[in-house]
Amino acid sequence: MNQAGLPLGIILLIAVGFVTDYSIVLLIRGGNLSGTSSYQSLVQNTFGFPGFMILSALQFLYPFIAMVSYNITAGDTLTKVFLRIPGVGPDHILAERHFVILLSTLLFTLPLSLYRNIEKLGKVSFLSMVLTLSILVIAVIRSATLGPQIEPTENAWSFAKWNAIQAVGVMSFAFICHHNSFLIYNSLEHPTLSNWSRVTHISVGSSLVISAAFAVAGYTTFTGYTQGTKQNVLSAIPQTDFWVINKYALFLFFFYFSGDIFENYCRDDNLATFGRFCFGFSIITTFPLECFVTREVVSNVLCRRDLSKAEHAAITVLIVTMCTAISLAYDCLGRVLELNGALSATPLIFILPSACFLKLSPGHFYQGENLIPTLLIIAGLFVMITGLTSTLINPDDCSHGVEMFYCADANITSTMTPG
Repeated sequence: MNQAGLPLGIILLIAVGFVTDYSIVLLIRGGNLSGTSSYQSLVQNTFGFPGFMILSALQFLYPFIAMVSYNITAGDTLTKVFLRIPGVGPDHILAERHFVILLSTLLFTLPLSLYRNIEKLGKVSFLSMVLTLSILVIAVIRSATLGPQIEPTENAWSFAKWNAIQAVGVMSFAFICHHNSFLIYNSLEHPTLSNWSRVTHISVGSSLVISAAFAVAGYTTFTGYTQGTKQNVLSAIPQTDFWVINKYALFLFFFYFSGDIFENYCRDDNLATFGRFCFGFSIITTFPLECFVTREVVSNVLCRRDLSKAEHAAITVLIVTMCTAISLAYDCLGRVLELNGALSATPLIFILPSACFLKLSPGHFYQGENLIPTLLIIAGLFVMITGLTSTLINPDDCSHGVEMFYCADANITSTMTPG
């Protein structure tokens, strides 16, 4: 919202949500037309081995970078939670982000990532959904209590801002779930296109509502004071087989946190501290879901068969170790999300599903139901090229972990629960 302007940002968020919904259904339609049951086999069937390798690279890159961002956010968030424990000061080991990342990796993300069956994470994913709703309540409460006491920045309510294209890249990162769509579709008790369409509409629709609520609550509270001008959209994406419709379906809930909204709240705010705890735990439990995808891509490209127990463990440890090493060395979350959105998410959402459908569908690209996929390819190329160019040419300063000026204001701190 800070990049695009609040009104235009909401419009873009809705547009990306609709495109996501359409392209997820389009992806499965392409699979049905080609008789394939995975994203990789669909692209290989339509564009051959080169297409298969390009998709494999994108499918690996997107969740891999997402896992890096989860580690960065967990380190930034949980250190502030630990600082609220009596006796834990700035020099304590629990206040060191590197130690917190290593600790969460060894205790949670690595053991959960070692599961071979994604259905084992269903209960953990449901817990993450509950935590996300708790975080949303906290953001709304603080919008009402903290927001009015922070003077809005100049042009805070402008309709549009120049970085709108970069904002689309971040939104694309938040909404993408195409790399897992076939896994979820195949787990339906009745995998039909009508069932899948209903599941998709409910999942993406609820995700859009939650994302918009987070965006409005966060931006109206902090406006242009957002730490890291690319780090204030907080999005939650459900990807589910909608167990209300099908009680045996796998229930998954993915959270792609486009920047850490809690970087903006004061450290002595107890309500925000509870929100940070919920936030950090939800991202830790989301990490393994992405690890499943990266491991499957590696298995399909290198082995082309089911992994043995030893191979499964070795590849998982290698992936988690690489993600952890990068997150320990680099901590600028906003740039990570923008580059991932432009390089990986935009092609996976806008371009590849549409291109596969056009290749399989009869008729000209400008006729009938082929027109919308054609327009999506054009829009995707535009967003990818301009967003990537803008991010590389005009990178913003990466500010995070800075206690904001309003936290020292007596009028502000008095509204918060005493520490």
